[in-house]
Amino acid sequence: MRISDKIRSKLSREARYLGRELGYALKFKESFYRKARGSRIMIYHGITITDHTRFNPIFLRLKTFESQLKLYKKYCNVISLDDFYNQRFSQDKFNICLTFDDGFANNYKYVLPLLEKYQLPATFFVTAIRDAGYDILWNDFLGIASKYGPEILHYNDEYYHKDRFQRYISAGNKILLGEKLRSAGFEEKEEMMKQLYPLVPFRETGINEDYWLQMTVEQIRELSDSPFASIGAHSCYHNDLARISIEDAIKEMVKSKRFLESVTGKPVNSFAFPYGTYTREVVEEAKKAGYTQLLAMDFNFAGDLVDPAMRERFTVNPFISPINQLHATITRKYEKYS
Repeated sequence: MRISDKIRSKLSREARYLGRELGYALKFKESFYRKARGSRIMIYHGITITDHTRFNPIFLRLKTFESQLKLYKKYCNVISLDDFYNQRFSQDKFNICLTFDDGFANNYKYVLPLLEKYQLPATFFVTAIRDAGYDILWNDFLGIASKYGPEILHYNDEYYHKDRFQRYISAGNKILLGEKLRSAGFEEKEEMMKQLYPLVPFRETGINEDYWLQMTVEQIRELSDSPFASIGAHSCYHNDLARISIEDAIKEMVKSKRFLESVTGKPVNSFAFPYGTYTREVVEEAKKAGYTQLLAMDFNFAGDLVDPAMRERFTVNPFISPINQLHATITRKYEKYS
């Protein structure tokens, strides 16, 4: 696509977004949201006050999130994950189920008070990284290291430089460091964090904890105690279960379930696959581990659609307005370049 075509397509998409906002503000399009029917499970991650895309494109500003909750409260029937699986749907509104991945402390800090304010339920998929003695996930650590580390990195006998997205890519085979590590076990990721931390001592330099800090055991317990929150598992170390050995994947699913049940004192029956990836073998082993609710993003296999344990989810877009997000949620699609 030529540069002129890209510019024209971008302007067209932005015009559609703006038109939708104006139409809603002028009450022309409100009936679309009131008449919408169906259901959707939403994926959120971290919530920050400002600069929500500093390290990745999956965080959302607190102000935007609260505006979304107001729209959900006005036009939708927000239900728990259990109710979603049991198909306790409203026939008069669009049904929404809220889920949060990764176990960020900002979920406890910002999300829980808003759930209680608006009396809306959500499920939080938490790793067992605290049980391993860490307060940060490896991929968030690498995001910080990539942003604040040197332009050229010498790591494990290879040289890496930053690409235009500030990600470390190998000088030789042009593979992203994050992609290499995603296929590795936690031991290699742990070694990476030990080696690179002196280059970016973010705890000492005071980089905002909202971007990386995991919930403490006590915060997980308090979150679980809220009538508006439930806890699900998200592996131990945020490894890609489709890339590591099945033996290690089983250990992660079993260990994370035991850890969270010991913390909350409640059964943990739901599991969200890190990165949304899985294999058929991982799915079957998750069921053997005692999980009855398995959450992906997009289904990988034809049989997933009729598997009573499996559900797809829809990821929130942090770059669009709340009303455009609600429209995309209902239609299950985002605007593309035309």
